[in-house]
Amino acid sequence: MSAQPFVLRSGLEVDLRVRSALVSDSLDLIGFRSNVMSRAVTPLVSSMKIMGYASTIEFVEGNDFDPQDPYGPAIDFLDSLQSGDVAIVATGHSTQSAFWGELFSTAAKGRGANGVVTDGPLRDTQEILPVGFSAFGIGTLPFDYKGRMKVSSVHSRVNCGGVEVNQGDLIVADNDGVAVVPASKTDEVITLANERARRESTVLKELLEGKSVRSVWDKHRVL
Repeated sequence: MSAQPFVLRSGLEVDLRVRSALVSDSLDLIGFRSNVMSRAVTPLVSSMKIMGYASTIEFVEGNDFDPQDPYGPAIDFLDSLQSGDVAIVATGHSTQSAFWGELFSTAAKGRGANGVVTDGPLRDTQEILPVGFSAFGIGTLPFDYKGRMKVSSVHSRVNCGGVEVNQGDLIVADNDGVAVVPASKTDEVITLANERARRESTVLKELLEGKSVRSVWDKHRVL
């Protein structure tokens, strides 16, 4: 997320105050009560934020690879990224290797992607920071994935951080966590989140003025 409002593909503008917690609350309202990834998935730096559309890749254990083109499937995936995408790297919480580093971050940013979320380790973490690319993962590890893990699918349904993610789902990530909005529910959820953001601003103002929590709740039904 940036100083400029994120605009959905439908044309709906996302309020700048919308964050993962408001998206989670809005998902709750329509019956999606488990669409937040494991709390183990955290930003490389607490200030990092992501909003964009999921582009998925999945890794599984495997030591076989093409010695002439060992990174072929990952390269093809990186070259498929489009502006506004979020790379979703599903690993089954693997600790066999890292799955994303400086070069992948640089390539993804160059393609216009908004960030990466993985349920595996990151590497080159100090080098990712100057790239200015938001990266979420589970810890760090220097191991390369070549000869340890291999790509099993691209642009398919995956499970990342305990949540089903499909190509084109909306990802909203910040220091509170990673919320996943099914593509078919994006406009509905963001409309609810926008409204909640607007009401919260009023609620905060009234609470600071000293009004009772009960009176504010009864009036706005937001806490």
